[in-house]
Amino acid sequence: MANEKQANGRPKDQGRILEAKGMTKRFSGLVAVDNLDFYIPAGAIASIIGPNGAGKTTFFNCITGFYQIDEGEILFDGARINGKTPDQITRSGISRTFQNIRLFNNMSAIENIMVGQEPHLRSTWIGAILGLPSTRGEDARTEERARELLRFVGLEGKGDMLSKNLSYGDQRRLEIGRALASKPKLILLDEPTAGMNPRETIETTDFIRRLRDEVGITVVLIEHDMRVVMDISEHITVLDYGRKIAEGLPAAIQTNPDVIEAYLGRGAAQASGA
Repeated sequence: MANEKQANGRPKDQGRILEAKGMTKRFSGLVAVDNLDFYIPAGAIASIIGPNGAGKTTFFNCITGFYQIDEGEILFDGARINGKTPDQITRSGISRTFQNIRLFNNMSAIENIMVGQEPHLRSTWIGAILGLPSTRGEDARTEERARELLRFVGLEGKGDMLSKNLSYGDQRRLEIGRALASKPKLILLDEPTAGMNPRETIETTDFIRRLRDEVGITVVLIEHDMRVVMDISEHITVLDYGRKIAEGLPAAIQTNPDVIEAYLGRGAAQASGA
């Protein structure tokens, strides 16, 4: 699952893992994503930022097949994915979390992660009914993999707890663990530190680095905490009213007048001298 690493442990940049060309999504008369050209470098930790209503979550929903785009194309690893269903896109190597946590509340933590492995399971319901050795073997491997992921996300010993009884921070970790269960090359995190206290935010930021540095997964996050964005991101894209207004390195984004105006208004942009 891991990408090839450099000597410093970070994945090599292997080009663009995700790219959108002329991507447009409309809802009746509202253009939520407007002729967007966009790319994510392979092996990067990248952020999508912008004011409320900028089209960030809509963009994620289009990438993962929850919404079908009206114009343009989306490429993942060089192959077109728009038009595919969410399960097909998951199997291709993209997984995600949600702004509002979506766990199976009445299932245990380990069961949630086992469900996340479903796209790659081969056993059938007939095999389960008949108790075939192949099915029993796959079930055992699925459970062991789930326990490995629980350890990786910091939930060792909590596998039997119902997900609804976990703390908020642990629920966020579990949702990421479930996303990892599908063996993604690219993971999309929608506001992963939302609602967290400072300690949980630091722990989550460190964990996101581990996803890239230790596992080799390209990470894209939507995040409103600018301290997190500027601390962790190597590539930032800024949206406003569905359009891309800036893209590049954190230092350039911080001083971009269009970005300052989008967040703080024209007066603030002028006062900054940008």
